[in-house]
Amino acid sequence: MAEQEADFVAFYAATWTRLFRTVYGVAGDRQLTEDALQTAYAQAWSRWPKVSAADDRLAYLRRMAVNAALARHRKASSRRESSVPVVQDAPTSDDDWLERDATWQAVRALPPRQRAVVVLRYYEGLSEREIAEVLGCRPGTVKSQAAAALATLRTTFETEGTRR
Repeated sequence: MAEQEADFVAFYAATWTRLFRTVYGVAGDRQLTEDALQTAYAQAWSRWPKVSAADDRLAYLRRMAVNAALARHRKASSRRESSVPVVQDAPTSDDDWLERDATWQAVRALPPRQRAVVVLRYYEGLSEREIAEVLGCRPGTVKSQAAAALATLRTTFETEGTRR
């Protein structure tokens, strides 16, 4: 058991920052990202013998984390609760850059599924097949989501360019 725990702790330490950035790109919200990662790592620990035996542990966890973020986003969007102000943590330098960068602002404005495809393709460098595995859909769906996202981004940047 101690060996499994040490293996999991090492895996966590080696993957957390990268997964945080990926899931933050998909979720666009620090709290939602942290919640999704907590859920994914808790699930990974509860299934550690299976996860540790996977050919690509990071891919396995990435799928859990991205799906948790998308599920939390859907759940939050469907609830209509009274608005309670949220105090945000002080942003890190990476967060500052993401907040200021026009490209990330445009990506964050995309629907969640399109945003996930863009982040996984252009930030993580995954293939259409790999993205389809992460999102639990067909490669054709990934292609259509990517095309729609890129068309929206192109329009956004063309519109922004004409305003300047």
